Amino acid sequence: MNTVITGLLIPFAGTAAGAACVFFLKKELRRSVEQSLTGFAAGVMTAASVWSLLIPAIEQSAPKGNWAFLPAFIGFWLGILFLLLLDHIIPHLHRSIDQVEGPKSRLPRIAMMVFAVTLHNIPEGMAVGAVYAGLLGGSANITAGGALALALGIAIQNFPEGAIISMPLYTEGKSKPKSFFLGVLSGAVEPVFGTVTVIAAGMVVPAMPYFLSFAAGAMLYVVVEELIPGMSAGKHSNIGVVSFAAGFSLMMALDVALG
Repeated sequence: MNTVITGLLIPFAGTAAGAACVFFLKKELRRSVEQSLTGFAAGVMTAASVWSLLIPAIEQSAPKGNWAFLPAFIGFWLGILFLLLLDHIIPHLHRSIDQVEGPKSRLPRIAMMVFAVTLHNIPEGMAVGAVYAGLLGGSANITAGGALALALGIAIQNFPEGAIISMPLYTEGKSKPKSFFLGVLSGAVEPVFGTVTVIAAGMVVPAMPYFLSFAAGAMLYVVVEELIPGMSAGKHSNIGVVSFAAGFSLMMALDVALG
């Protein structure tokens, strides 16, 4: 159980470490740096969705023969629709495109920026929770190394996310401690949703492929809806694409090497 608790907290630690950059950096991150960090995060999440979630979900359904894809297919679409629902009912602001989404709200701009990153972090917490639930359930397709690889991969991509949320808050007038706190707060949903997923998946072990693919669908929704537009916004640059490839290859290597 200690292994599971540690695994659930590792991504959150990545967000907190990134948010702490506000104490060491004096200026707002340059647009090219944001593009690079966003592309890297997108690459990590895409690779994690495939290697750590969808492939294990399909492998666990192997007894279904030619229909082994079905649980992953269903779970994937449920994850997509879940994030689509949250996207429509929670007001939030994607800073990279400076556009408010969701219902009309009088919430402060900063609050909606935090909500945007929080929405992003929900599927990441669920992904780690689903994998560790599979580990606890004795799934032959999920090893302790594979679960750790996912947690570390998400923590690595959470580091720049923490900085991307705390630095703009500071430049918009918030104090460094408050900017750090809000950055950390945006990542607090990860261990919460991770824990909920572990408990839920543990109660319905046969549904594990659905939980894994649900998390994959939710993560890929974030990648396509938020991160890819973010890494491409503004002046044309290939830095986002190169960073995406770097994040993807790193996560792929971690999963294969540790799994």
